[in-house]
Amino acid sequence: MDQVKIGRFIAACRKKANLTQMQLAEKLGITDRAISKWETGRSLPDSSIMLELCSIFGITVNDLLSGEVVAMDHYNKTLENNLLEMIKQKEQADKQLLRLEIFIGVTVSIILYVMILVASFAQMEDWLRIVLIVTGVIAFALGIIYAIRIEQTAGYYECKECGHRYIPSFNSVLWAMHVNRTRYMRCPQCGKKSWQKKVLHKDQM
Repeated sequence: MDQVKIGRFIAACRKKANLTQMQLAEKLGITDRAISKWETGRSLPDSSIMLELCSIFGITVNDLLSGEVVAMDHYNKTLENNLLEMIKQKEQADKQLLRLEIFIGVTVSIILYVMILVASFAQMEDWLRIVLIVTGVIAFALGIIYAIRIEQTAGYYECKECGHRYIPSFNSVLWAMHVNRTRYMRCPQCGKKSWQKKVLHKDQM
């Protein structure tokens, strides 16, 4: 999708509706800075407000993602292309998030290890040793929780029994036994527990 083209289209629709950036932002419950980012092609509207934005402009989501009003004779093909592009962008974003998860996990582990080493071998007051270790443990715990949140939301888990792919709850991922990104969880589709691996695609390829 051409973000610059979409941005120009949003700006044109806003002006056609006789709205300022501030007025549109107020209708959507966001800041005018977000509107400015859309119109300059630096970002796209979040999916949670696309329908409301399109309703204000009197256009379809397909029009919005195309950056123009789509003629009916090309509507289905354009819609298919837009959906495929959105899926591709989500998969790329999920790959980046999963790389970030690894970085966070390694970083907080190193921080904890270094703080324990310093507290164990450096000369200092006992209370300072305790502070260092507690700080390292807190940083590690927060980092791991954030990394697990990333793993939960990026991509999908595939049930080994029925092949269903889904996004589990945070608690399911947090408390599940795991080997790397493969976790032992109950499938919401078939209700059976199995070792479920992380995949990026919603549907089987």
